[in-house]
Parts: sequence; C-alpha cells; structure tokens
Amino acid sequence: MTKFLGTGVALITPFNTDLSIDHNALDTIVNFNIDNGTEYLVICGTTAESVTLTKQEKKDVITTIKKANNGRLPLVLGIGGNNTAEIIEEIKATDLSDIDAILSVSPYYTKPTQEGVYQHFKAISEASPKPIILYNVPGRTASNMLPTTTLRLANDFKNIIAIKEAGNNVGQYLQLLKNKPDDFMIISGDDDLALGVVLAGGAGVISVLGQALPKDFTNMIRLGLEGNAKEAYKLHFKLMDVTAQIFEENNPAGIKAVFQALGLAQDTVRLPLVVASDALKGKIKKSVALLK
Repeated sequence: MTKFLGTGVALITPFNTDLSIDHNALDTIVNFNIDNGTEYLVICGTTAESVTLTKQEKKDVITTIKKANNGRLPLVLGIGGNNTAEIIEEIKATDLSDIDAILSVSPYYTKPTQEGVYQHFKAISEASPKPIILYNVPGRTASNMLPTTTLRLANDFKNIIAIKEAGNNVGQYLQLLKNKPDDFMIISGDDDLALGVVLAGGAGVISVLGQALPKDFTNMIRLGLEGNAKEAYKLHFKLMDVTAQIFEENNPAGIKAVFQALGLAQDTVRLPLVVASDALKGKIKKSVALLK
C-alpha cells in the first residue's frame, strides 16, 4: 500500500477557549499539511483527544477534514478500544466511503493475553471493509502486543496491512522488520525513533510533531526512505529538541503549544488533560523560533 509510505500525521482536534471545536483551525491545519508535503492524514487518533469527543463531534471532525482534504491525501480513521463488539458496530455504522484505512489500537486497560489480542483483531479484520493498520502503544494500553502476535496477524489476514508500532523499543522494531511479510508495513509511532526505523526498512511514520513542522519532518523521512542517512540526520538533529519537548508533559498539550507558537491554533485541551506549563511553553516557543 504505497499510499501509506512516508509521513502520516495524527491530527489534533483544535479547540476554542470555550472548549468547542475550532473547525476553522482544523481546516487550516489540514491545508498546511497538504501544502508542506505530508503524505496522509490520520483522523480521531489519541492525539485528537478522541475519547473526549461526542459521537456527533467525531462526525463533525471527519466532515471538516474530508472537506478540507477534498480527496487530495489518503485518510486513515481511528476506530479502536477494548470492547471488540462495540468496535465492530462502530465500523458498520461509520461512513467509510472516503476512508482509505482504519487505525485500530490494541485493547487497553483490560490487559488481554496475546491470544485475546489476536482474537480481537481477527474479529475486526473479518468485519472491516477497509484495510487495517494495527496500533501498538503499550505506554497507553498497559499491554504490549508482541512481535509474534503482530506477525501472526500479518500472515493470517490480507486486510491487516501494517502496524503503527509505538513501544519506543528498538529491539521490537528490529524483530518486526526482520520477520515481517514482504508486503506488511512497519510504521513508526515514535517521532524520536522514526528515522532509524525507516533506515532499517520501515515504511515511514505516523507522527505527532510532523503536523506542525511538516516540511522538515517529511523531508527527513523521504531522505531516510532514499537511504540518505547523512542529510536525513541533519534534519533529525534540527528537530530533536522540540521532538522531546512536546512529550515532556502530555500529548497533545505539547503539540498544541507548538501550534500556538506558530499562530495556527489555540493550545486548549479538554480535561483530564491540562495545557502545557508556562515553563514548557517557553521552551517550545524558543525552539520553534529557532526553526523558522
């Protein structure tokens, strides 16, 4: 699936100060990414604060992004959770006509066994009319989907086409890259490790930082895919400080502070998240100024 090579971005949901969705800012962010080289857009992922959005708000966000995108980039929609039956119902109830793939997180909180994870995604695969990108993020789910489980799913189901691996575990990435089927994609979900993953054979990244600094980030990943490590690492080092800063307190408060520094969106988040501290916002503002 070459449409998912390179840089995808996990879009934020910008909010006004009254906590309503800022659809104008969302439209601006989509166009900003398209104009600056992003390869595909991910809707309603963790970075979108999707767990705080109502069903109607999710529909409105999808509508705004589809309208702004106007068919220009592939779209990936986040549909995941820890209730397998509910996920299947959501897939059936959602208009997926303009969606190119579903991103589905490994079940969180309930901490299923590896067999439970496998059966969960088996059921989703059999119900989904669209390709599926698995999402492993043990820091959020409290459960690591092991490479053996990922590769079992990759080999058993043709519509499971990739994994967004976000365990910040180099050894696990290398196991996946070493043993994956030829047509299965390993996508980095760790901005700080993305270039190394690409140079080792990964397909690219679903990035948080990339949506705010798309020109440099997409160029870094493209150079990595071309095997030009020397030039790619120049961009990696350029972005290294702000990459670390946006995850210092919580995501997406950090990336929203970047957007505020760029003048593209407010830094408002919904509880239980809180905005970045003044100290962190000061560091981010300084880093963003140096990148201009």
